[in-house]
Amino acid sequence: EVRLVESGGGLVQPGGSLRLSCAASGFRFSAAVMNWVRQTPGKGFEWVAVTYNGGASADYTHSVKGRFTISKDNNKNTLYLQMNNLKPEDTAVYYCQYDDYRGQGTQVTVSA
Repeated sequence: EVRLVESGGGLVQPGGSLRLSCAASGFRFSAAVMNWVRQTPGKGFEWVAVTYNGGASADYTHSVKGRFTISKDNNKNTLYLQMNNLKPEDTAVYYCQYDDYRGQGTQVTVSA
């Protein structure tokens, strides 16, 4: 059974940083293409970042390039999203995603 559990969200001031984690189980994590997506109230899901090639490659949506870094620890079956220089428009519920599976999400709120 695929299981994804996100953590690390919270309230942070603009310009601050957070690191999200996603503990994964039930599939071959080391080979998996893993994504972070986010959802804001009244909007659909927005893709944020992807890592593939065992974690050697990554890509980002334009609005977070240079500020967010996706990574994975294949020994710990954990996906990360390091978020720096956060902006109010980054406020959302963040989910890790494998194939069609998502976790319960973790809330990130960026506000002064």
